[in-house]
Amino acid sequence: MKRTNYCGLLTEKQINKKVMLFGWVHSWRNHGGVLFIDLRDKTGIIQITADPKNKETFKIAEKIRNEYVISVCGNVQKRPEGYVNKNLSTGALEVTAESVEILNTCKDLPLEIDGHYNVTEETRLKYRYIDLRKPRMIENMTVRHKVAQVVRQFLDKEGFLEIETPVLTRSTPEGARDYLVPSRVNKGKFYALPQSPQMFKQILMVSGMDKYFQFARAYRDEDMRADRQPEHTQVDIEMSFVEQDDIFKLMENMMQEVFSSRKEKISAPFMQMDYAEAMRKYGTDKPDLRYEMEITDVTDIFAQTKFKVFSGNLKSGNVIRALKADNSPLSKGGRGDLFSETSECTGRGGGGILSRGDIDKLTELVKKHGAKGLVWLKVTGSDAAESPTAKFFTQKEITDLIKRTNAKKGDILFLGSDKKETASIFMGALRNVLIKKLELKPDKKWAFLWVKNFPLLECGQEQDDKGKKIYISPHNPFTAPLEKDIPLLDTDPLKVNSHQYDLVLNGVEIASGSIRNHKRAMQESILK
Repeated sequence: MKRTNYCGLLTEKQINKKVMLFGWVHSWRNHGGVLFIDLRDKTGIIQITADPKNKETFKIAEKIRNEYVISVCGNVQKRPEGYVNKNLSTGALEVTAESVEILNTCKDLPLEIDGHYNVTEETRLKYRYIDLRKPRMIENMTVRHKVAQVVRQFLDKEGFLEIETPVLTRSTPEGARDYLVPSRVNKGKFYALPQSPQMFKQILMVSGMDKYFQFARAYRDEDMRADRQPEHTQVDIEMSFVEQDDIFKLMENMMQEVFSSRKEKISAPFMQMDYAEAMRKYGTDKPDLRYEMEITDVTDIFAQTKFKVFSGNLKSGNVIRALKADNSPLSKGGRGDLFSETSECTGRGGGGILSRGDIDKLTELVKKHGAKGLVWLKVTGSDAAESPTAKFFTQKEITDLIKRTNAKKGDILFLGSDKKETASIFMGALRNVLIKKLELKPDKKWAFLWVKNFPLLECGQEQDDKGKKIYISPHNPFTAPLEKDIPLLDTDPLKVNSHQYDLVLNGVEIASGSIRNHKRAMQESILK
């Protein structure tokens, strides 16, 4: 059982050469007596032909079915003209079998390998060994491996040491619950699985290691969400005697290396944005900047409004935010009635169009994110709009609103009013849904963004013994405050911003970090 080649790596250099292949039967078919077998391994697929003239080999090949494990010894040949499969890297080749051996049989599968099926996540995980045979899953594993090698080589070149840290440790205060492991030797006591190598990498810096990294496992006992799971791997990095810009430059260079290894080119430096600006413009601290759609503050436009919902909110110090949805049928390839009474879009053409039913669903969406309601206006001209609430607005308010948002005929303007933080959240959720609903095309393939200057503290739900709300750290309690904000620690802590930063790619947070406190007095002041 000596494999000479992998299936997907055969090239014209092997033509007329004998090869020994091993793999899984992806498919088989009988065309006029000749048996064709698609043999698959982790590199791809090669077509095997079994000729009935070779009686012994053909007899064995007739017994073969999908996902049997077989070995094939044969000669590499060019496929006959007109039978080339351009969808395969080996589509111009085939192997004429001299001998075939069935190494293992297979029952009918609970899921298909080619990926053209609907199956639950539970089934995929139950039969994980089958799921991992899929080309897409093999590609995921391969990409992960190659990216890890690029990161290792890059950080080694930059003078970092790869150091493993313990997994069985003591609990440290972080963002989620710890997984606990009972100690057999010390009865009644437990180890905690690390949420990150927090303590250990600080020890390494204090001991003078200077630059450290590892592919660290992180364990968090929290409910499953779209971007959360019980354990994950992170590239954990720690550096001494650096400023924030040093870290940004290092990470940007590393990401360029990673993307270059995938034959993708990205430019640096990446865009930077304060947390407050990200929340105001996009309603999230991880905005997808492939799309230009921005939330606009229009509080001043309605300062004297007679619309009671808005005027009442303004008296309470709340804000009014607007979001424009490009609903023009011309820009979408031509649709029918934009406001049909059903939730289905009418007419034909590319891109999504909002119906009245869609707007009702959007209203319910923002309510789930804290909104009390949603006001909308359909723009009918440069100074005109219509909706059930349009009659409550003055001509100047409508004209200024259309001008401020650069709206054009056919667009829909959504208005939300609430506390600044609440309005940001539900308008941000609205923006994300509209991008999908309107089928907007991204302006670029990759949109990197550094979100920085996060608040150092926020108000928690618990209260102290005097009835005052307790401040909590939204990230970790060891982040350094911005130097210019230090005087506010004693007078207005909620206005203090920190050296906390996230790296966002296409609306997904892919990295997070901070400059730590290194002065005892400052750390004690923050904890106090």
